[in-house]
Amino acid sequence: MADPASYRPAPGEIPNEPGVYRFRDDERRVIYVGKAKSLRPRLSSYFQDITNLHQRTQQMVTTASSVEWTVVSTEVEALALEYSWIKEFDPRFNVKYRDDKSYPWLAVTVGEEFPRVTVMRGAQRKGVRYFGPYGHAWAIRDTVDTLLRVFPMRSCSAGVFRRSKAIGRPCLLGDIGKCAAPCVGRVSPDEHRAIVNDFLAFMGGQTAGFTKRIEKKMLEASAREEYELAAKLRDDLGALQRVLEKQTVVLGDGTDADVLGFVDDPLEIAVQIFSVRGGRIRGQRGWVAEKADEAEFPELVQRALMTLYQDTAPSAIPREVLVPHMPLDAGTVTELLSERREGPVTIRVPQRGDKRALMQTVEQNAKQSLMRHKMKRTSDLTARSLALEEIQEALDLESAPLRIECYDISNLGATETVASMVVFEDGLPRKSEYRRFTIRNEGQSDVAAMHEVITRRFTQLLKARTDNDDEGPGIDPETGKPRRFAYTPSLVVVDGGPPQVAAAHQAMQALGVTDVALVGLAKRLEEVWLPDDEDPVILPRTSEGLYLLQRLRDEAHRFAITHHRGRRSKSMIESVLDPVAGLGPTRRKALLKSFGSVKKLRAATAEEIASVPGIGAATAQSIVEALAAGETAPAINTATGEIIEA
Repeated sequence: MADPASYRPAPGEIPNEPGVYRFRDDERRVIYVGKAKSLRPRLSSYFQDITNLHQRTQQMVTTASSVEWTVVSTEVEALALEYSWIKEFDPRFNVKYRDDKSYPWLAVTVGEEFPRVTVMRGAQRKGVRYFGPYGHAWAIRDTVDTLLRVFPMRSCSAGVFRRSKAIGRPCLLGDIGKCAAPCVGRVSPDEHRAIVNDFLAFMGGQTAGFTKRIEKKMLEASAREEYELAAKLRDDLGALQRVLEKQTVVLGDGTDADVLGFVDDPLEIAVQIFSVRGGRIRGQRGWVAEKADEAEFPELVQRALMTLYQDTAPSAIPREVLVPHMPLDAGTVTELLSERREGPVTIRVPQRGDKRALMQTVEQNAKQSLMRHKMKRTSDLTARSLALEEIQEALDLESAPLRIECYDISNLGATETVASMVVFEDGLPRKSEYRRFTIRNEGQSDVAAMHEVITRRFTQLLKARTDNDDEGPGIDPETGKPRRFAYTPSLVVVDGGPPQVAAAHQAMQALGVTDVALVGLAKRLEEVWLPDDEDPVILPRTSEGLYLLQRLRDEAHRFAITHHRGRRSKSMIESVLDPVAGLGPTRRKALLKSFGSVKKLRAATAEEIASVPGIGAATAQSIVEALAAGETAPAINTATGEIIEA
């Protein structure tokens, strides 16, 4: 492990200009690339007291043995050079935040004398017009096959083109009318170029003119009683309609834009991109990447933009990019993209309307992508076994923790405090074993609430152990199944750091429970805390064991929040319906079950409310009037007198 002071540059040696710097290890491999508006203060920050640095930065500066830099003229040049070097050197301490998939594109070789339409992957080239990307190559071939009957341009390879030209006979596509056969001179280069331009215009979003023109020609041919021509034009029109049906109109103003959606958790982030051209969705792509540092959301957005457009052809960069948050260096990124596109590029955060609705759709796709990624990873038996082994080794357990319980506290201020217990067995959720707790002593802290929950849970465990029925300890004689809380966990995980761990440990010690391991998982740095240990256990961020603990914590948090929201909705319904005479607890419970929230109840009509069992027409009308009267008044928690958020 190197001492950063051993390779620290001499005072005054580092310039104040913008630039890009590289840290190298003993073998001269680049391990980190960064940029700075001013190199001197940025590089100097790496050589301060090492205890003040982030853990990952500490590891980087002690692994490195030298640092070098390159001065550039502007921040735009620094940003471009930084991402070029990240791609070239693949530094181990830079975030692996790149799209490693090869998406297929619909490509037209406009630089050739007789342009062809084809499927292309990989880096984009000059002289080629791209559309997409598409999820599958077969989707491109299906679209092209449909459009060739309307725009019969060349789609054959160079070898097939030369062979047909040499023998003077077109290929099958020329015989069936799906190619104008420029290889044998049926059309001139200019005539073929006109067909290509029409194809490009249609794919670029100028669709209304083509459909109207073909429909007009069809009607004219029918009026002249040229029914075969009219039938062909009818089929051409149907082909265009089929292609248009697959490309949903999402923006009515014919916008050209890329829409980016993000969903993340402490370990990973999912990115989805919809390519909208001419108001229609022309392509979709996305990826899931690991978060190797504590970057804020604006920086994650900036990295995604640079990853997406780093090697993109100028023609494929849209005029507008819609993002959920502005990138970290918004002005610099905008200027760089404008230079690459050779035209203005705008980066915006949509606030309302169709663009905001489309952004929500993209984010929903990102959410589904992350969920599928997690499910795929969870279903891997090898990964689950490795996760349990890593936890066993890191915590020095006698055996792998086959049953893990995780606890989380959720509250609104000091009211409506609830807790959750989720259970994973063999690395998979056991939802039938999930439990919810309502904290009895309102007003206490999260630490005290954790002590209460652990006490209640293990009190039930000890009781189940001592209930010696005919079926055996912990077995319900009526059902033959284990009683609630009868199973002893191998490991207890609490959401939090040393205070929560200490509270849980104290509760278990007071009950004499010494055969169950206990840890806490702190959110900020994903540190694993053990009772009475001053230093946390640090699992690598790529560790399957940490991934399993993080899933446990997130599931416990989700389960607690769901319970908490349900109780808040119940309190709100009780408060706003107090003025309604004759509306007791049973009817209020029925209303809560039917509508779920005050917001949905307010949106319902008197007839819809009257359809709830036990609610008559007169009562329904009284409920509507009470909700209307209280719409501008704050909802009050009847138990505490505090205002509840709507």
